Amino acid sequence: MEYTLEKMEEKHALGMLDIFNHYVEHSFAAYPERPLPREAAGLLLKKAEGYPAYVALDDAGTVAGFGFLHAHLPLPTFRRTAEITYFLRPDACGCGIGSKMLDLLLRDGRERGISVVLASISGKNEGSIAFHRRHGFVECGRFRNIGLKRGEMFDVVWMQKTLD
Repeated sequence: MEYTLEKMEEKHALGMLDIFNHYVEHSFAAYPERPLPREAAGLLLKKAEGYPAYVALDDAGTVAGFGFLHAHLPLPTFRRTAEITYFLRPDACGCGIGSKMLDLLLRDGRERGISVVLASISGKNEGSIAFHRRHGFVECGRFRNIGLKRGEMFDVVWMQKTLD
C-alpha cells in the first residue's frame, strides 16, 4: 500500500483519535487508561497548533498515522525545545512511514528554530525506544515506575535528539 504525507487538518481529527485510542486500549504507548471520547478529537490538533504536524493517508484517503511537534514547556525559555508525538495504525508500522514522518518533522522543526526534540516513551514500548535510537535519539532520563496503567507499573523513558 502507498502512503502520502500531508499537513494535519481538522478533517483528520477523528481518524487520529481512532489511532490514538487503539494504543490507549491495547498498549502502554499512549498513557491514558481509557479511550478519549469523540469530543476530544480536537485536543491533538490543539496541542500541535503552531508546530509542524502531518498525517499519513493510505490509498483510500484514510488516516494511517499522524505526527507532530509540540511545546515541551510553553515558556519562551524553552522555545528551541519541542516534544514529538506520533502514532501509526498497526498495519502501517514497518513500512517506512514513521521514518519519513520523523525526517519531515525534524526538517520543519529546524526551520522553525527548534534545536532539541524530546520524546517521552513508555518503558514497555521497546519498539519505539529502538526506533528512536536508530534515528539518533539518545536516552537522557528514565523515571522508574511512575506510570500505573491497568494495574501495571511502567517507566517513562525520555530520549532527545539535538538538531544543530
